[in-house]
Amino acid sequence: MELHVRYEGDDDPEKCTARRLERLGHATLHRSARETPPGIVLNPFAEQALSPADSNAGGRLVALDCSWETAEREAFDLDGTHRSLPFLVAANPINYGTPFQLNTVEAFAGALVVLGHRPQAAELLETFSWGQTFLDLNEEPLRRYADCADSGEVIAVQEDA
Repeated sequence: MELHVRYEGDDDPEKCTARRLERLGHATLHRSARETPPGIVLNPFAEQALSPADSNAGGRLVALDCSWETAEREAFDLDGTHRSLPFLVAANPINYGTPFQLNTVEAFAGALVVLGHRPQAAELLETFSWGQTFLDLNEEPLRRYADCADSGEVIAVQEDA
């Protein structure tokens, strides 16, 4: 899947996972909403959860890389199909163990697994010392989400956990 990032640039460039993904050729960064192509927009405020049914929505994932303080305001100016990720726990050193507070690479990896692209998710995470930890911490829910037919089933799995 193509990975695109609407990049705000309001974080520490040394710790920015989106910038590392771009340097490694895994993602394309865009400085404005207008130049960001439409796709499945990973929006934590979207009303519908990402599910395997979304795999037919095109071959492009779009993430918003900004501070959590501006995420809600910024996410709405991106074109595409907005989906929230189901319950996942962060493994990155800043938000370790915190539900829903994923950084950009974790959001992409979680989405890729749900959509059936686990090898691509593992490839993205392999350059981060905590990357495998993200997959390990979320192994069971990611497997269960990937087995769902639609958003309703994903929510049921999430509520069951």
